[in-house]
Amino acid sequence: MSYWTYILCNKPYGTLYVGMTNNIVARAYQHREGIIAGFTKRYGVKRLVCFEEYATPGDAIVREKTLKRWPRAWKIALIERENPQWDDLYEGIARGA
Repeated sequence: MSYWTYILCNKPYGTLYVGMTNNIVARAYQHREGIIAGFTKRYGVKRLVCFEEYATPGDAIVREKTLKRWPRAWKIALIERENPQWDDLYEGIARGA
């Protein structure tokens, strides 16, 4: 089983959200469809712009907590290094599921 950290946004350089899950496709879908009440639904944060895979939940949780402590500029730099166009990566992972 894989575990994932991910970053969502509502638009390039917009509101960011960092999360962790064991099913990246299902979790991204839940955010996209507004199924999950809270921050992402309230601010329309549904574009998957960055994700990382981990072998253990502990590793993913540590990374999630680290990313959440990072300054916004570091998160943006990470996104731009991995996804310079801020493309929504959901369709690519959903097709591969």
